[in-house]
Amino acid sequence: MNNLNINEMDNRFSYIIQIIKNSRANAIRAVNSELINLYWNIGEYISLKVEQSQWGKSVVKELSDFIQSSEPELKGFSDKNLWRMKQFYETYKDFPNLSTLLRQISWSHNLTIFSRCKTIEEQEFYIKITKQENYSVRELDRQISSSFFERTMIGVSNLSTALRETSNYSSNTFKDSYVFDFLNLPESHSESDLQEGLINQMKKFILELGGDFLFIGKEYKIQVGNSDFYIDLLFYHRGLQCLVAFELKADKFKPAHLGQLNFYLEALDRDVKRQNENPSIGILLCKDKDKEVVEYALSCSLSPTMVSQYETLLPDKKLLQQKLQQLFEDR
Repeated sequence: MNNLNINEMDNRFSYIIQIIKNSRANAIRAVNSELINLYWNIGEYISLKVEQSQWGKSVVKELSDFIQSSEPELKGFSDKNLWRMKQFYETYKDFPNLSTLLRQISWSHNLTIFSRCKTIEEQEFYIKITKQENYSVRELDRQISSSFFERTMIGVSNLSTALRETSNYSSNTFKDSYVFDFLNLPESHSESDLQEGLINQMKKFILELGGDFLFIGKEYKIQVGNSDFYIDLLFYHRGLQCLVAFELKADKFKPAHLGQLNFYLEALDRDVKRQNENPSIGILLCKDKDKEVVEYALSCSLSPTMVSQYETLLPDKKLLQQKLQQLFEDR
């Protein structure tokens, strides 16, 4: 069979393959939703019995033993899991707006969220972001450990005016600080060490940036006049529909860094950006920064730029929670 016939067959049968895949995906979602319903109903029943002082831990243990003895093929109904179902129901029973979303993520995802997150705001955030980004349980766990919620809620302050006015920009598109704990870099490291680490761990890097970022290349060459220049990392952002240039600095922010980044953005917009795309955005990733110096420097920038700090260790979650609480109180 020649290549032409193979291609014709692919075209004829690809629709059927897509139908099969869609049907399987729908079946998995339906099974998951029904499983969450089951755990919710069991949790509600146990909660009501405990509230009425009819049941205690010993009764729940008896229930678990009864299920395992009468229906040994049923798994997942240990007394510990039954108490988790009770906790699941009691966590969300007063928040009907989350009812549909809870059933769109797996029990393992739900378990991770309601057992690790202390406030309903944090729980709602991770439920939505898990659905939106299609996180695995491991990815979700990493985001919670890196205080993704707190860092997003605190918001981004180091933006140029041009970036704040960018079409489709939202407050959670970028962050003031990025956490690269997965690089295992020593305290003293070079920009090339940082760049190579991010390239080698691109999947985790994208997880930290956000799913809308598409990697284009490292040391991306742009030519201006007779000179060649190289952008450390170049991405495309699907939501903002623009190129995003990252410049890496393994030291403290200096105002001169922005001049270089602005030059790269001008070259990208003139020679690389397509007509249907929005103006390019520049992100300067520094190991350290003085917020006041950054504010002064960005006030003079006419390009859509921002300055972020990167950390090589997981942040202090309690400290970020205190900052977030202070921010809410100040408002």
